[in-house]
Amino acid sequence: MSRDARWKALLELLVERGRLDVEEAATDLEVSAATIRRDFDQLAEQQMLVRTRGGAVVHGVSYELPLRYKTARHATEKQRIAKAVADLVAPGEAVGLTGGTTTTEVARALAVRSDLTSGAPALTIVTNALNIANELAVRPQFKIVVTGGVARPQSYELIGPLADGVLSQITLDVAVLGVVAFDVTHGAAAHDEAEAAINRLLCERAERVIVAADSSKLGRRAFARICAAESVNTLVTDAAVGPETVRRFEEAGLRVVAV
Repeated sequence: MSRDARWKALLELLVERGRLDVEEAATDLEVSAATIRRDFDQLAEQQMLVRTRGGAVVHGVSYELPLRYKTARHATEKQRIAKAVADLVAPGEAVGLTGGTTTTEVARALAVRSDLTSGAPALTIVTNALNIANELAVRPQFKIVVTGGVARPQSYELIGPLADGVLSQITLDVAVLGVVAFDVTHGAAAHDEAEAAINRLLCERAERVIVAADSSKLGRRAFARICAAESVNTLVTDAAVGPETVRRFEEAGLRVVAV
């Protein structure tokens, strides 16, 4: 395992558990304890975690893993979800994409759809995510609209009143939301309130709203609410979602697609 892959795995485990011991991490990643100690020390120098005696804890009270460290978790599920979401988009539509690993996969799935290789334009993509705009800008058949705003380094998303100004002037056929939590009672949510505000505005400008979220995000809450569950038309998730969770979302009026 490369150092970058190991760091991603360590940080994901740390966010999931809140605390990691050296020996526990060494067993999980099948490397030596000395390697883990070195990794912890180097990550602590970058303020990605806090070293403790014999291990590490997450940095800060409300911790959000930067996007560049998130790509390894649930990768297969996210790719399946992304293809299913892309299949719900019709040629010629205006599509809003928020930031996140799952919506980045949605952008990639749209880019390889054979019926979207040409058009005037084949799709209009509106996004506040710099990485998504960068990946799609080389596709001449897509019209790419970037919201503007101040870049948030954790998620590569543009936030703030400059982004508000662009979104208030447009309408969308569909908004695709990447979320950190989605619950029937508490709705869709993000870690950051400014990010949630932009995502909320994307929803308000769209004819229909799709939440793309793997099953680990469902039934959970996060700090900043994006929108109520009733504001979402379709939830696309993976096949590990429980039947009771599906039932609750369907009773709230959502179409649930599990892939």
